[in-house]
Amino acid sequence: MIRYFVESYGCTMNYGEGAELAEQLDRLGYIRAVDADTADLVVLNTCTVVDTTEKRMIRRMNELRAAGKQVVVTGCMAKVQAGRIRIRLPGALIVPPENYDTFSAQVRESYGCGTPVLSAPTPVTAIIPIAQGCRGNCTYCITRFARGPLQSYDPAAIKERFDRLIDGGAREVLITAQDTGCYGLDLSTDLGELLRLLLKKKGDYRIRIGMMNPNSLRPVLDSVLDAMKDRRVYRFLHLPVQSGSNPVLKAMSRRYTAEEFFALVADIRTHYPEMSIATDLIAAFPGETDTDQAASVALIRRLRADTVNITRFSARPGTVAFSMPQLNGRIAKDRSTELTAVKTETEADVNRALIGRRFPVLVTEHGVAGSVIARTDNYRPIALREELPLGTFTTAEVTGTEATYLTGRTC
Repeated sequence: MIRYFVESYGCTMNYGEGAELAEQLDRLGYIRAVDADTADLVVLNTCTVVDTTEKRMIRRMNELRAAGKQVVVTGCMAKVQAGRIRIRLPGALIVPPENYDTFSAQVRESYGCGTPVLSAPTPVTAIIPIAQGCRGNCTYCITRFARGPLQSYDPAAIKERFDRLIDGGAREVLITAQDTGCYGLDLSTDLGELLRLLLKKKGDYRIRIGMMNPNSLRPVLDSVLDAMKDRRVYRFLHLPVQSGSNPVLKAMSRRYTAEEFFALVADIRTHYPEMSIATDLIAAFPGETDTDQAASVALIRRLRADTVNITRFSARPGTVAFSMPQLNGRIAKDRSTELTAVKTETEADVNRALIGRRFPVLVTEHGVAGSVIARTDNYRPIALREELPLGTFTTAEVTGTEATYLTGRTC
């Protein structure tokens, strides 16, 4: 009997695909291990979005080889850096995302199969990848080489999986892709239509929409906002802007301006004033000036997002930005530090305004001992120092704030 463990890294999409690969191994009769140490076979579901993550993957490969594990490598590195994998893990099975439909057959041929048993329980929070690839050409992005052009998955198949997850006990489902807003453009449908299809499922649950580029959301904005009238869709949007400077956005090939981004946000907030907005910024993109940095600082203060993710630019081999003149490491560190300080100050101010308010919440995960994390209807996390079953719907009052979350109590 083969015991396996799927070890995923990176984006929500990757974790969702990791869960689907685990289901394929269940059907082969493999047994889920609690961790890699107790597994015979480890599926290393890799990420290579930035250099530090790639180095972490290489270290992990070396560790698994030293431990004598059988390893299957999936994820983005399996596509764009297969050579580096073969050096660290000679003989390992390498399955890139484009070949996930043959994953089960390849594993069975390499390692055999057992007697299928009852599948693992459905988690309270589940992830459904809805498309592969994107329509962008961002000059810094290596992921598009790994994932290819947009290939939206069949709405009926997504609906079938969604219904099965809800029937199995899932209460929060994340639908995601490299650029979720692109969904359906190759199938003569759109993201809003998919949401309305999923919402035909009766029951009390929540759907979270994954990351989407601002220019991808704009053409389908009315359709998506219409679907969000149903309170079972979190009023939360992750819209990575990446810079507040138009020259930098052009160099990144982001296909929108800062003004267009703010116009989009204004339209969203007109419909739903308390929409939770998350965004991303890249610090020290090649050619970025002090003026460009100041524009990103100003964007954080003006946007007043609930969450801002700061990433220091990382040159990825094969991308256009890799060959651009790079900024000095000290400058990059200082700019990242400044953006982080401004975003922390802004987020704290946004959070303090919520103290004393009450929200419907869904308990989604365990926190530190004796506490749980719940999500409001706009996906804000609230830590509750109470022992509540995951999947519980209740009401919580915000009593305080921490750096990245709210604290509260049920009421």
